[in-house]
Amino acid sequence: MTTATQNRSPRNGKSTASLKHRLAERGVDSTLLLLVPALIFVLVLFVYPFAYGVGLTVQPDLARQEQWGGGIFANYVAFFNDPFLFDSVWITLRLAIPVALINVLVSIPVAFKLKGKFRGKRTLSTMMVLPITLGTVLTAQGLLIFAGRQGWLNKALLQMGLIDEPLKLVMNYWGVFFSLIVSGFPFAFLLISSYLSGIDPSLDAAAKTMGANWHQRLRRVTLPLLAPGLATTFILTFVLAFSVFPSARLVGDAMGSTRVMSLMAYRAFGEQNDYTMASTIAVIMGVVELIVIALVLLWRSFLYKGSTGGKG
Repeated sequence: MTTATQNRSPRNGKSTASLKHRLAERGVDSTLLLLVPALIFVLVLFVYPFAYGVGLTVQPDLARQEQWGGGIFANYVAFFNDPFLFDSVWITLRLAIPVALINVLVSIPVAFKLKGKFRGKRTLSTMMVLPITLGTVLTAQGLLIFAGRQGWLNKALLQMGLIDEPLKLVMNYWGVFFSLIVSGFPFAFLLISSYLSGIDPSLDAAAKTMGANWHQRLRRVTLPLLAPGLATTFILTFVLAFSVFPSARLVGDAMGSTRVMSLMAYRAFGEQNDYTMASTIAVIMGVVELIVIALVLLWRSFLYKGSTGGKG
């Protein structure tokens, strides 16, 4: 501000500094060239494919336009009027929302417990994040071996006489549900632990000094400060579960109870060579995710207004 004032002409108030100097004062200088690789990366790998995909959605074939109407929006009209396709939205939400909620709610007490110092903490923390290394395919194979009709769990329950016939825990809704829990919990645990470690412990100590019990401190101090982290964790685990694909094929009922949107997009793309409908389903997937994310952020704004309490 001082430099700009010094460079102004005393007669007409106009700046006498060079254009380069004035641009530098506004942050426009040669260092912006460092952004060029990142911009090219975003344009080539995100913006162009996204725009190309959206463009495909408004190029339906003539047969679909004649069958469903809607002109260039015939793909969208067909999606919302075909129960086989449209029901995939609710099927995917029925999987993703409970999985995200459970991962967040279970991670909170675990992160609280592992926040303190005790013997074996490092071992327990390693066990919590170990499923990240397994991958989706290995997790699905493990579920088949453990919870399949001939798996260890059913054999043990049959031998103990607790059940008369094997439980159906895979190749249905529950197979995908358990797979998403196993693969999503480590991410939720790591995120909430990060946010929790960033909350100033003196706030809890001050509330305790003023006579608040643990329940009051948790409800009035910790949880409000943790709210941004909980919202972010829910959003990330929800997006991870909403885009489920391998688990829905390997341990689910691909054309039945786990007929998720990604499977419908793959069916249109890989089996029917219908690229325009596959792009339409992908765009609708993104819109549904954005709606859920907006609702979660709205909930967070009502619950807590202020700076983020954690490091995450």
